[in-house]
This record gives sequence, C-alpha cells and structure tokens, in this order.
Amino acid sequence: MAYIGRSMNKISESVLKFFHLDNLVQNLTGFVEDRIELMKIEIREDVAKAMARTLLIIVLFLLGFLFLVFLSVGLAHFLNSFFDASYAGYWIVAGIYGLIFLILFLSRKAIYHSFESHLSGMMKSKSKKHGTA
Repeated sequence: MAYIGRSMNKISESVLKFFHLDNLVQNLTGFVEDRIELMKIEIREDVAKAMARTLLIIVLFLLGFLFLVFLSVGLAHFLNSFFDASYAGYWIVAGIYGLIFLILFLSRKAIYHSFESHLSGMMKSKSKKHGTA
C-alpha cells in the first residue's frame, strides 16, 4: 500500500512538472502565505492602535472626572460661603447636575441617533480607506 501512495505522489509531481504547474503552485502557496502574514501584521497594528486609543480615553476620562469632582466641591464651598449656609452650595450643585441629567435623559434618543450616525460614518470612511466595501 505504501508503494502505491509513493507512486501516486511521483505521478502527480511528474504531471505538475510536465505542465509547468509546479512553479505556479509554489508561487500561489507563497502568495497565500505572504497574504496571511500581512493580514496578521495588520491585525496586530489595529489591535495596538485600539488599545492605545482605549488607554488614552480612560486616562482622559479619569482626569476629566477628577476635575469635575473637585470643581463641584469647590463651587459648592464657594456657594456655601456666599449664602452663609453649610448645605446650600451642595444642593445647588446637585440641582445643576440633576438638570443636566434630566435634559440628557429627555433627549437620549436624539443623542443615540447622532452617535450612531457618527460612528457609522467613521466605520464607512475607515472601510473605504482600507479598500474594503
């Protein structure tokens, strides 16, 4: 049985050489391997970019949050001294945040659609940039 398998391999190699297809097969497999390697490199680059962008967003969010907290506390203390009360500034700052929350909550659908169309446009422009449809 092993003899038949080896003779079939020799026959297929002979046929490929006869028609000069052996170089074509080698070139094609080399092309496919190179293409796969290129895709791996591109994926690594995209992952690295996404991780860097995510890390930057996290740092910016954290710093913005800390700024907002200390600004709010400072504003509340200022308003406390302005109204000569120990609680009025905190109520006013809380009311400002409550009003902002209410406005955002009531317009959440419009905000969602705006974000959705913006992100969809970004994805389409990125796919056109990379040549995919």
